[in-house]
Amino acid sequence: MRTRATAIVERNLKLNLAIGSERQKLAYLATISKQTDQTISLHLLYARHDPAARNMAATLILQRKGRALDAASESLNALRSRFNNEDRAALDKLIDARSQIARLILDGPQRMNAERHRERVKTLEDQAEKFEAEISRRSDEFRAQSLPVTLEAVRAAIPDDAALIEFASYRPLNPKAAKEDDAFSQPRYVAYILRRRGEIEWKELGDAKAIDEAIARLRKALRDPKRKDVKNLARSVDGMVFQPLRPLLVDLTRLLISPEGALNLIPFEALVDERGRYLVERYSISYLSSGRDLLRLQMARKSKSGPLVIADPDFGGRRKVEAARLLKQTKGPPEKPVREESPATAFSKYYFPALPYTAEEGKAIGALLPGATLLTKRRASKEALLQSQSPAILHIATHGFFLENLNLTSTGERSPRKSSHDASRLLKQVEKDGSRIENPLLRAGLALAGANEQKVGGDGILTALEMTGLNLWGTKLMTLSACDTGVGEVRNGDGVYGLRRALALAGAETQVMSLWAVSDRWTRELMVAYYWRLRQGQGRGAALRQAQLVIFKDMKLRHPYYWASFILSGEWANLEGERKK
Repeated sequence: MRTRATAIVERNLKLNLAIGSERQKLAYLATISKQTDQTISLHLLYARHDPAARNMAATLILQRKGRALDAASESLNALRSRFNNEDRAALDKLIDARSQIARLILDGPQRMNAERHRERVKTLEDQAEKFEAEISRRSDEFRAQSLPVTLEAVRAAIPDDAALIEFASYRPLNPKAAKEDDAFSQPRYVAYILRRRGEIEWKELGDAKAIDEAIARLRKALRDPKRKDVKNLARSVDGMVFQPLRPLLVDLTRLLISPEGALNLIPFEALVDERGRYLVERYSISYLSSGRDLLRLQMARKSKSGPLVIADPDFGGRRKVEAARLLKQTKGPPEKPVREESPATAFSKYYFPALPYTAEEGKAIGALLPGATLLTKRRASKEALLQSQSPAILHIATHGFFLENLNLTSTGERSPRKSSHDASRLLKQVEKDGSRIENPLLRAGLALAGANEQKVGGDGILTALEMTGLNLWGTKLMTLSACDTGVGEVRNGDGVYGLRRALALAGAETQVMSLWAVSDRWTRELMVAYYWRLRQGQGRGAALRQAQLVIFKDMKLRHPYYWASFILSGEWANLEGERKK
């Protein structure tokens, strides 16, 4: 009966996700989240040894996880793959509306009063939803041709030498509860392990809150190269999350990991096993938003232009006294947040210092990529990036930022903390004034040429929302060589809302992103080593791991801060599409 009910909901889900905006799709998915909890509970609590219950739970996770992202990206990529005049016009309208929303919200009311400003933002958001719905309707034909998500199809896409680890969170169900509100208890994590052959295996990992708190402690230590307790904290998280799985992975070295919740925000490579070894020493790891991604990676894509490298942007000048004051204040974390009047005021004091090593990085990588276009200084602009058309490789070396929980956190420093350029710990809290930054895609972005001269939404700042309009369908590798480009707002069951999501929507086949503020110097070393190995024909995932291990071998750089920040999401094959062992 439950199998039939799940099939009916899945059929209705396809119909409902074929139309409407992303917000409407998320709202619909929320209405069926209890069914996922019920199905996983059935397996783990009442039918632990029943293969049918196990397979049903694993299938449902594969079908539901990150589903809103799939629906949105399928719509955009369907248009990008054919692009007639009507399709281009529909997408242009959506991109323009999102750009205006970014400018209005992050610039603040300016000369409008707060009420007029809110009305204008609401009008644009309504228009954007209408354009999203129009694009969804245009992609019906594409979606109808999509392969169904079945356990058999996903397992067939897993290489023989790999395992897919599908993490999920669920709320255990008590069917005897008197009230519906009491029927579901606190969330817990579970992991299902799928291989091409053999039985699906699983482990329940425990209370999600306890695991999330351990992850939060580890993340703080990962960001600080002076912390001496990072290995102990990494061992603690490993004991809760990965050690229970290790006996099921005895003969494997390649892992495809689909995280859930806070697990999205740590590199598994930096976890430490019982023998005191980091996992990067044993495993080659690639990340997926869902095991369902393996089906999409089978689709052929064609690049429209050669490699594009954007590096060493000229962020422009500011009043020297103000810049010096900021740099003096931001040698380390302030004891208390500094209150600001609005997002616009906060960003008017947000300074992007030069990143000297990005110039060398861009030049070296450009030389390693035949036919590459290198844009630096004033040419490393937002306009140039938005005008690019599915370059084979896109590498951007600059500042990145994510405004966490409406707090302005300057996460764009690639230089060491003791550097005179260290403005990375600047923390300003934005007060509510009618210009709240609610959309997480407006709280993440990149700094490009002129960033210190323009207000947010202007020519120097590219938000994640605007980045969704990039045409990266056919881009084999997109590398954001900047800080915190892989973090964002975590939503259980739907991934990370930030630059990571924006790149998936833009269509990039593989994304390389960072999970904390990175060293300018050592990022250059890592990236040049990475692209050199790609040029030798190594896989996109294997080349990153080998580049990390080179830095790791230096005893002075053993702290994961130096080598573990960057993760690879998506396709791990080499640039020719060959998946080598």
